[in-house]
This record gives sequence, C-alpha cells and structure tokens, in this order.
Amino acid sequence: MSALTLTPNLSGHDDLYQSLVALHEGLSEEDSLKVWAKLALLLANHIGDRRVIEAAIAAARPAA
Repeated sequence: MSALTLTPNLSGHDDLYQSLVALHEGLSEEDSLKVWAKLALLLANHIGDRRVIEAAIAAARPAA
C-alpha cells in the first residue's frame, strides 16, 4: 500500500457500522475509548505502512 484510499472501497458498510456500534454497547465511556484505541492500533498494524497511517490521521483530524 502506498497511498491512502479516500474513495468508497468497502462493501457492506451498513453492516460494518452496526458492528462498530455494537462494539461499544454496555461499555463505559472510558472502556469505549480504550476499545477505539485498540481497534485503531490493530488496524494500523494490519496496514503496516506508516505513510498511509499518517495520511489517515491527517484526514481524520478536524480542520482548525
């Protein structure tokens, strides 16, 4: 992988969204934040390309 894909590239996105919502059901805010962090680190490890991950971080950050 050499560039971050910003165009739709996922099938079943509604099902994935429901899985993400279910991931947080019954968790405290603190535990929910920990789960987000763990998921982000797992996905970053899977991607394995620091440039792509840094591009995703920049794209996700709200504009000032």
